[in-house]
This record gives sequence, structure tokens and C-alpha cells, in this order.
Amino acid sequence: MPKRAVVHLRYGPYSSVGLSVEHRTFRLEGLQAVLMGDGHKVVLEKIGDWDVVELMVNGEVVFRCNIKDLEFGGDGKLDPLCEEARLAVLKAY
Repeated sequence: MPKRAVVHLRYGPYSSVGLSVEHRTFRLEGLQAVLMGDGHKVVLEKIGDWDVVELMVNGEVVFRCNIKDLEFGGDGKLDPLCEEARLAVLKAY
């Protein structure tokens, strides 16, 4: 895969600690950091599917998970899902 791919990080709304359902990016910070650390450009896109995170490269979904499974904040280095997502982007081509 080329080093500077454009990765579309699509995310849906979710409810946190009984609060209303909204699009929030706090759980995406580590994932963004890991992908940008590899030199990729990350484009955030809101979608309507609840609790979903998808990574798209060249119009193809290469990774999908529940947004609540990602660690809150941080740099993503210790989150196994961030590493799984990073490898999925590397294997996208």
C-alpha cells in the first residue's frame, strides 16, 4: 500500500453513560493517531448506523467494529483494535 493513503473513518452515533445518542469522536482519537502515525490522511465522516466504525480505503470497507469497543482517548498504541485496523489499512491494496 502506498504510504499516504486517504482513509475515510466513518462513524455512527452512540450513547455514552446514559447520555443522549450523538456522534462523538472521543473514542476515535487513538485510531486517528495510529493511522496518521503511519502517514495516512484521515477523513472523518458521520454515518447514521449506531455504534459503528468503518475504515474505507479506495471505496472499500477494510475494517469495521463497534465504536464502544475502542478505548476512550489515548494514543491508540495499546488498543488491540487500533492495531487490527492499522493492519487492515496496510493490507487494503
